[in-house]
Amino acid sequence: MFFMILNEKNIQTLLDNGFLSELDIHFARFMTRISGQDSPGLFLAAALVSRATSQGHVCLDLSSLNEMPLLSDDSAAETLPLPSLDEWRDILLSSSVVGGPGDFRPLVFDGKTRLYLYRYWEYEKTLAEFLTATAASVVEKTDAPLLRDGMSRLFPKTTSHGTDWQKVAAFVSVVKKFCVISGGPGTGKSTLIAKILALILEQAPQPGEDRVALAAPTGKAAARLQEAVNQAKEGLCTPEHVKAAIVPEASTIHRLLGAMKGSPYFRHNKENPLPFHILVIDEASMVDLALMSKLVRAIPSGARLILLGDRDQLASVEAGAVLGDICNTDHINSFSGTFGNNLYEITGESIDISRDTTGSPLQDCVVQLRKSYRFDTESGIGKVSMAVNKGDGDGALDHMKSPTVHDISWRTLPATHKLHSRLKECVLSGYKPYLTAEDPFEAFRLIEQFRILCALRKGPYGVVAVNQMVEHILEDNKLIKLDRPWYKGRPVLIVKNDYEIGLFNGDIGIVLPDPETPSELRAFFLSSDRTLRKFPPFRLPEHETAYAMTVHKSQGSEFEKALLLLADRTSPVMTRELIYTGIARSKKGVEVWGREPVFLEGIKKRTFRASGLSHALWER
Repeated sequence: MFFMILNEKNIQTLLDNGFLSELDIHFARFMTRISGQDSPGLFLAAALVSRATSQGHVCLDLSSLNEMPLLSDDSAAETLPLPSLDEWRDILLSSSVVGGPGDFRPLVFDGKTRLYLYRYWEYEKTLAEFLTATAASVVEKTDAPLLRDGMSRLFPKTTSHGTDWQKVAAFVSVVKKFCVISGGPGTGKSTLIAKILALILEQAPQPGEDRVALAAPTGKAAARLQEAVNQAKEGLCTPEHVKAAIVPEASTIHRLLGAMKGSPYFRHNKENPLPFHILVIDEASMVDLALMSKLVRAIPSGARLILLGDRDQLASVEAGAVLGDICNTDHINSFSGTFGNNLYEITGESIDISRDTTGSPLQDCVVQLRKSYRFDTESGIGKVSMAVNKGDGDGALDHMKSPTVHDISWRTLPATHKLHSRLKECVLSGYKPYLTAEDPFEAFRLIEQFRILCALRKGPYGVVAVNQMVEHILEDNKLIKLDRPWYKGRPVLIVKNDYEIGLFNGDIGIVLPDPETPSELRAFFLSSDRTLRKFPPFRLPEHETAYAMTVHKSQGSEFEKALLLLADRTSPVMTRELIYTGIARSKKGVEVWGREPVFLEGIKKRTFRASGLSHALWER
């Protein structure tokens, strides 16, 4: 049997190869010990589920193991074949530390193919039950004539043909308690929210009966959402009391829930729900399973939840791909006949109707925006983004190399010894304007004009090395002085929330002389209300230099132009979603530096996060 050769030598080989970590082994030994059984099979299952969650999976999908040898390198004295699915079931069901759904055990086996750590099973169950119940509910007493009038005012007819998906999304948001609006860059998700809130608030019997909260995973994304909504609401054709009810402030999700320092728990929860009737969450693709589960627990009964995001972007850093699972990524959604008829009666819009009368409750809650208001049909960024999403690597390369495309281009990644000289021109043109600006507000405007985005954090083309290279280029050209860690002009990226001083993951600051004491440097940050805040550098939470940042860290940000540095070799993180996300950060121009074989291989590779959420929401 397979477990007869799961010995200490093979365990050490798994550690040496980096396949398992010390934490995986420690957890596996703990599970074996408290089970009271000397079970190599349980040991292996526990180690593998620990490994899976550390890699961003919600569970271990046993069917994906496919009986492949666990040890396959030449250094292994012998291979370790994994058990079949039937053998896995026997092993798990015979253990006292493994339970079924609803059992309070350290490990939960769903009886099919998925093995969970208990807390992740509970997170998934909580979220699935909330979304299913909320999606099935409808808003009572909708004033149809008022809604019809509002739709006409806020979404006037245009000469363009086809369905107005923004109008469809607005209708769903008004008549349903749950709505997901997914769309690529420039599809108008953030500005659409102002119209949606106006329509909902117009339906409120009395002013103040529908309190609104806007939130996003990072401070930067929250500030962008707040700015977009504030700008859009001023031009709305709606009563002034409605405009006033559209909240002027957005926050991070952690701040909204009332994060407590040093604790994984929040002040707002099921027993102490949030005091809001409408919750809008932007950049939902960045929200992991644990945080989304805690959020929905804190939503009061009867409240609305609206999620905005791009289902094709990178998934969250922590476990789960929640937005993708909710949207049933890669499946084309069609709506129910009842919903389609109601939509046409109020808005005059026609949509695809499903013949399946037993569809998921989410069927009428998910809307994919398809028109980009930023990129026209001739935009190279738009064409390349679409090609990448379709998995057409050759097509994406053809567009980037085309002489008729001017907003995106392809360059062969230079050898490491030539990278410094190749970077010089774009670094100087990209960063000199903000470094020579006299006014801090102008410096903040100019720093958003350009950014270097890296696929990796480490290595010669990673963020750490590139940031050091950029600093030396700028010093050689007398734009900065590297005589101390904190120098005038240093851009810093906050990577950990600090609720005491109000700085959050994703916030960008610039180190500048303090106007009140010019001999001292302060780290300045631009608040969402466009005022400057300053802090002594030593007071900052965990941070890093930000001339270059990873594509993951860039989510929630937009830049006028960008340089996307891809890896020089295949890597687990070099995926279709990463390439798409990197390209989508730029509004007007992007250069992609890479190696063609690596790029094409990355386009083929999809980010996969094992979970049961999509199945729980969509399979009927």
